[in-house]
Amino acid sequence: MKNSNGDRFDGRLKTASQAKQKQLERFTVAANDPEKLAKRAERDAVGAAREAQRKAKAAKLMREKKDLERQQAEAAEHEAAQTKAREAELDAEGVEAAEREIAQEAADQAARKAERDRRYAARRNRKR
Repeated sequence: MKNSNGDRFDGRLKTASQAKQKQLERFTVAANDPEKLAKRAERDAVGAAREAQRKAKAAKLMREKKDLERQQAEAAEHEAAQTKAREAELDAEGVEAAEREIAQEAADQAARKAERDRRYAARRNRKR
C-alpha cells in the first residue's frame, strides 16, 4: 500500500499513529462485547470454584494429617504406658525371683548346717 502523504517523516508518523488508534478501537470494541464478557465471567466462576475445591481439599488433607499425628501420638503414649507396665511387671518378677533365690539359698545353708551338725554329732557319739 502506498502512503498518500508521500515519503515525509511527519506523514509516516501520522499514518502509523492512526493505524495504532484504529487497532486500539477494534480491541476495545472486542473487549466490551457482551458475549466475550459472559464467557470471561463464566471462566472466572469456574476458576473460583476450582480454587474453592482446591482449598477444601487442602483443608481436608491438613485435618487428616493432624488426626493421623494425634492418633500416632496416642499410640506412642499407649505403647509407652504398656512398656512401663511391662518393665514394672518384670521388675516385680525380678524382685520375687531374687527373694525366692535368697530364701532358697538360706534354706540350702540351713540344710547344709543341719547336715554338718548331724555329722559332727555322729562323730562325737562314735568316740565315746
